[in-house]
Amino acid sequence: MSLFGLADREWIFLATVVFTVTTILGSYSTLKLHRKAGRPYTLSLVSFGWILQTIGLYERGLQYGGCPLANRFELVQFLVWSAIALYIFVGPAFRVSLLGMFTSGFASILSILSLGFDSWDSPSREPIFGLSPWIEMHAALALFSYGVFGILALTSSMYLLQSRSLKQKKMGGLFPYMPSIFELTHINLRLLVLGFCILSSSLAIGSVYWTQDIESVNTLKLGATIAVWLAYGVLLFLRNRETLSYKQYSWACIIIFTIALFSLDAVDSSSTPVAGAASISISSTHL
Repeated sequence: MSLFGLADREWIFLATVVFTVTTILGSYSTLKLHRKAGRPYTLSLVSFGWILQTIGLYERGLQYGGCPLANRFELVQFLVWSAIALYIFVGPAFRVSLLGMFTSGFASILSILSLGFDSWDSPSREPIFGLSPWIEMHAALALFSYGVFGILALTSSMYLLQSRSLKQKKMGGLFPYMPSIFELTHINLRLLVLGFCILSSSLAIGSVYWTQDIESVNTLKLGATIAVWLAYGVLLFLRNRETLSYKQYSWACIIIFTIALFSLDAVDSSSTPVAGAASISISSTHL
């Protein structure tokens, strides 16, 4: 099935091209032309790429009759889609001009990886959520929270770059376009709270079905998701108690998200038979 003559992967490929071009233009504008990368074209280009990606994911979702989260390719693409959506609808409120460039770079790298490995994309087109919209919401919320944590990792990287520039007294490069250290710490906290609340909501919805069919629960995958949830919960607790320095907190955000990405290898929902809705939800949401 194709929309406007293009298959779903072709739409996603075009979106990846747009994200990559946005990153290159933003980097050139900032480093060579000494202009802010966030105005006005970055948001427009990223939004255009997001629309192309949305069409591709929508087209693929029509083949399932639901949200496309059946294999690594789709999991990564939905994570990228979530991160871009957060930047488009919430990012401008942060007033961080470089966030668009960082986000488009993040989207480019993950999208290129997902498109480059054919083994990540299973040809299966069977429904993966049964007849329950709640299970689909559970899965989508879990992946959306990872998109939030992805943006958090980006802003944490920006904090580390800004901190390093200040200590070494290097005021060139990206430094003039970075927000202040104070602003970044508040942005990071808000993103952590948002991501943790969304992931908590996802687990709460999923737990209703897990308790009804405990035998169908894959304890390894469930344990991995709870471990990520606990990691961010502990990080939030330590951040509020001011136990960690801002530098330690930023590194922790990056490391936890990287580990969560690598845990994608534990997911192979395409090989899971379509049986109980609870069993399917576990295999579809664990990164």
